[in-house]
Amino acid sequence: MSRLQTSAFKDQKNLFVPYIMAGDPNLEASIDIALALQESGAHALEWGVPFSDPLADGPVIQAAGDRARKNGMTILKAIDGVKEARKKGLEIPVVLFTYINPILAAGEEEIIKKMREAEIDGLLVPDLPAEESGSVRELCQNADISLISLVALSSLERMEKISSVSEGFLYFVSSYGVTGVRENFSEKLPDTLEYLKTKTDIPVLIGFGISKKEHVNYFNSISDGVIVGSALVKIIAKNEKQLIDEKYRKDALNEINEFVTELIS
Repeated sequence: MSRLQTSAFKDQKNLFVPYIMAGDPNLEASIDIALALQESGAHALEWGVPFSDPLADGPVIQAAGDRARKNGMTILKAIDGVKEARKKGLEIPVVLFTYINPILAAGEEEIIKKMREAEIDGLLVPDLPAEESGSVRELCQNADISLISLVALSSLERMEKISSVSEGFLYFVSSYGVTGVRENFSEKLPDTLEYLKTKTDIPVLIGFGISKKEHVNYFNSISDGVIVGSALVKIIAKNEKQLIDEKYRKDALNEINEFVTELIS
């Protein structure tokens, strides 16, 4: 059973799941950021894999992916990074966020095998429709890895189907388009989430555009928690030089901690 399927995760209120890009600004710093986020109160972590054509990623995360790829980050190195983070004390669930091409290029069976060895708990593939996920889903189930599904406002007619095959948690996309900081959200969200929660017994988390405490408070009132990516990745980018230099990394990690503490307080 993956950590995402245990009561320690499922029964939590106001779940907070941050997203970071593996290898941004380098792998060692990414691991330290992951540990800092755990200390700050993260209930799970999305560990991004850089990809050259990231359909769901906005400019902030695209830039993070470019930095990580220049550092030589690949899907296999990202998985190895989680293994190293586990050795250093990372205990919260980890979800690998990647696209289908890197998985196919390295081989589905090989990737799932490596993920299990690294104690990765979930897999999220935004360009893999639920209807075409059969082979990957079976491999994940055999390895006790939760295949996370995305649901959007535009998925209303498919919500029941997607919910029926989802594991770990449902990632509800708050807005049309790609990731990025936003100020306004659809008025349809509360009713849609209320309907969705009748179709599943796993947590429903909201992502895309969440960047400040007011957003978190609002979405916690209508869902089981939030996923925060771009706002956090922007802080990592701002502190790139400090994070690379071990002498100054602690100061940058403290800034990340302060941002998270204010966000979820």
